[in-house]
Formats: sequence, C-alpha cells, structure tokens
Amino acid sequence: MLPDADDLPELLLDLAVPHEDINELVARSRRLTGDADARGLLTECVEELLREPADIGRTPALDDLFASAPADLADLFPVYVFVAALPRTRAYHRARGIPDEISRRTLADLGRHITGHRRRYGRAGVQAPRWLVRHFRGELYQLGRLQFERARLGRHTASMMTAAGLDAAPSAPCLNLHIADFRGPLTPSACDNSLALAREFFARHFPEERPAQALCHSWLLDPQLRRYLPAGSNIVRFQERFRIARADGEPADTVPVQFVFGDPDLPVAGLPRRTSVERAVGDHLRAGGHWYIGHGWFPFPAE
Repeated sequence: MLPDADDLPELLLDLAVPHEDINELVARSRRLTGDADARGLLTECVEELLREPADIGRTPALDDLFASAPADLADLFPVYVFVAALPRTRAYHRARGIPDEISRRTLADLGRHITGHRRRYGRAGVQAPRWLVRHFRGELYQLGRLQFERARLGRHTASMMTAAGLDAAPSAPCLNLHIADFRGPLTPSACDNSLALAREFFARHFPEERPAQALCHSWLLDPQLRRYLPAGSNIVRFQERFRIARADGEPADTVPVQFVFGDPDLPVAGLPRRTSVERAVGDHLRAGGHWYIGHGWFPFPAE
C-alpha cells in the first residue's frame, strides 16, 4: 500500500514534510515493507481510518493500533498510515469535485504536525496523529487562514442555541472552525477571506449538509485574554465574531503553552515575554491564574 521508496520523497514533499525528515522516512519505509506483520498492521490501520466515511465525527480506534507498531517505527508509523490512505482520500476529494489545490493544502497539514513534533522533541514524528484523522477522512479542509471541519451539533450546544431563539437540533450539521499555527497572523481580513471561501466551498461540494452555525472551541476564546491584549488586537477581533456560549470549568493551562511556545511541559517561570501573546499567557500563569477553553458560535453562512 505504500509507494515505492523511489517515489516516496516526491509524495512526502507534496505533504509539506520537512526536507530534513525525508531520508529517514524513506529508509524506514523499507524496514516496514520488509516486515509482513508491520505491513498487516498498516493495512488494518488504513481500513480503520477510512471505515464508515459517511459517519461524520467518528473517531477511528487507532490509538491501540499505533501503539502496537514496532518500536523502531513507532514515532513515524502514523506517517505511513496517512501516506497509504492518501490515494483513497484524494479519490474522495475528486468525487466531491474538490479542487486539487485545496486538497493539497489541506493534506499538507501532515507536514505541519511533523514540524511541531520536531520542534518539541528534536526528532521526526507526528504531533497529535489523532487530529489528522479528520483531514484524511474528508472531514476537515484548509480554506485560507482557517480550517473548517464538517461536524454535528452536540446536545449541550444545541440546547444553548435553542434557548437563544435559534432552530438548532442535536446532530444538525455545523462547522467547527480551527486555527492552525505556522500560517501567519490571524488578521480580520484573513478571517473574512476564509469565511468567504468556506461559504462557497461547502455550498458547492457538500450542498446536502447546509450547516447553519460555525463553532469554535479554543483557548483563544477565553475572555480573560481581553485583560492583556489591546482592543484592536487580532485575537480580540477574532473573539468578537463569536457569541461566547460558555467556558470549561476545568483549567487548560498547558494548551496555550503548547500552542504559543511549542511544548506544554515548559516551566511557567521561564516562559519568554517577546510578544504580547507570550506575555499574556505567561504573566497570567505566573500570577496564579488559569486559562480555559472557550466555546463560541456564530451563524453560518455569516452575512
């Protein structure tokens, strides 16, 4: 199911895999293809990843399968699973009429997660492989600065929207909005452009779903950020797009540390203060505060 080792470098480059990791991935692919048990595990993972494609939001049971990979392939095994799934993912995109450029930019998120892994651990691997399941199942798309995930309303969120006077039933189609790192500032104009692309994209390629709300679940929606950032900052302007429905009751302090500094386990006392966001995250924690995941929504398509 894997491409020949001679063809693998070009494919990995198309997925934005860092150049410094190409040789290692090619070398270890020979180890994988030469092991019948590893090949069988690879096939099992791909089938589990792509099973029941119409079931939006299904979480494939891959954790235990990934954990059973040979020790010398463990860090990179998810890469081979996604590469092996790639032809079927692209076939799904083509069947939906999704342009090759959108397909390429969406699936290139694999390279971003390999970069994030090396940034944290200093070696090749995949950061949060479970997250990439959405991309390769055809559920998530990179549209400009933002990512949009086909999803369904949860019962709690639907009840809050109903209380606000909206027609929002549990399991109704919606979009989850995500903010990838390494893609430049989160400017209002970039967000406007992404939303315009999303309105056209989902109306054209998934017309049967007709999502009525866009949701975001992120530490960037923690209202406490307004205490530290200027009113005209990109993050505050981003928050203003949403009706903030609620914030989690449990702290999520390591989440902003992960996204801002690259490693959730960094000591709080030594967090850098180079930018306004770095100062906000670190100073708040050093003062004994906590950060929370905020949950917000706005109507989609937003006019």
